[in-house]
Amino acid sequence: MSSHVVIVGGGISGLAAAWHLSRREGVRITVLEASPRLGGKLHSTEVAGVEVDAGAEAMLARRPEGKELARLAGLGDDLVAPGTTQASVYTRGALRPLPKGQVMGVPSDLAELARSGVISPAGLLRVPLDQILPPTLVRTDVSVAAYVRARLGGEVLDRLVEPLLGGVYAGRADMLSLDATMPRIATLARTERSLISAARQIAQEAPKDAGPVFTTLRRGMGSLPAAVAKASGADVRTGVTVRELRRTPGGWRLVAGPVPSPEVIEADAVIVAVPAAPASRLLREEVPKAAAELARIEYAGMAIVTLAYRRGAFPQPPAGSGYLVPPVEGRPVKAVTFSSVKWPHLGEDLVILRCSVGRLGEEHLLQREDAELVALGMAEMSEVMGVRELPVDSRVTRWGGALPQYAVGHLDRVARIRAAVAGQPGLALCGAAFDGIGIPACIATARTAAARILDHLSQRGE
Repeated sequence: MSSHVVIVGGGISGLAAAWHLSRREGVRITVLEASPRLGGKLHSTEVAGVEVDAGAEAMLARRPEGKELARLAGLGDDLVAPGTTQASVYTRGALRPLPKGQVMGVPSDLAELARSGVISPAGLLRVPLDQILPPTLVRTDVSVAAYVRARLGGEVLDRLVEPLLGGVYAGRADMLSLDATMPRIATLARTERSLISAARQIAQEAPKDAGPVFTTLRRGMGSLPAAVAKASGADVRTGVTVRELRRTPGGWRLVAGPVPSPEVIEADAVIVAVPAAPASRLLREEVPKAAAELARIEYAGMAIVTLAYRRGAFPQPPAGSGYLVPPVEGRPVKAVTFSSVKWPHLGEDLVILRCSVGRLGEEHLLQREDAELVALGMAEMSEVMGVRELPVDSRVTRWGGALPQYAVGHLDRVARIRAAVAGQPGLALCGAAFDGIGIPACIATARTAAARILDHLSQRGE
């Protein structure tokens, strides 16, 4: 007799969970996605006739989960390496190279830091004090800002760590957890006196021949969800909102669809693969402790403004993959990726770039009209790159409440959520809210969730 597993959420986490479940014979899988399309934050559309990602545009290549899933979904030949990974910081009035050997903005080489020009001469004088100051005892989780400022001063925090963290989480270093966002540094912070020494140790441990840090797919990361869905063989339904989840004697009952004409779906097991807020609503009745913790996970919104220019519009063609902008610069654009430079397969005739707009607490920026956001991107290119032409095409993509914030205490919160769910046989959670927001991290949570469900079905003899 086959078992029926329902997955709530058709982003890459839910689809990866479906694929992993599909390896077991006798499991019928249904994926329910509330929006009109699959993929969540993996989505691509055409700009100036070129397929360009509107959401996540790369995945870590040094974690295996993303590349493995792409290969298993038949996209192994589509994996491509970046043309360059040379990035800069726009700070103190100029583009300056990211110092070599930095670890999430923490310098491991003071000579490289000085050569980069990112930090002012006064700021540079403060940094070496890290090596002679008394230890900053880190016995519990603290904010990234509290620890980095204590060791290296305000400028390294403001002009290196803050923009790098902002580029990943669209968050603020004074709120983000050291344990959750910089785990290797957090571990060393409990034993190493010097933060620079900790960063140096991490940099030295990095394999020298590991290849590129990032990879993408030839048709964009947006091509991954459909391939995974097809490979899973799941019954995938879009435009179906799950409003209720209740335990039954034999498993779970889901109520979906509009209130006037609800659809009841019976399942032997359920994987919840949606962001924290909708997950909290679904678990409120059956797992209230997990629901309460999920409700406390805050999310940041952002927008991506994609612009396509004639190559000749740039007085000097961009040479690097892009640049970050520290919040202290007071600019609306927080990062720029020169997509067609970073990914040469996008073509040589145009310069295609993506401007990221909005951090936690800057939701007002996202309320502007599309034309205003495009104008912000154009102004950025004019001021920083000297572009005087109009783009030949543009696209604005808004990701409201898309990026979970790993606040201080996040790992303990996740442990409490999982402990509460552990008492509910046939229920599992996965997604970006837990162990990392990158694609490989999401896939890893999906694999763990699928394994939990398969173990449950095996214990039932199914």
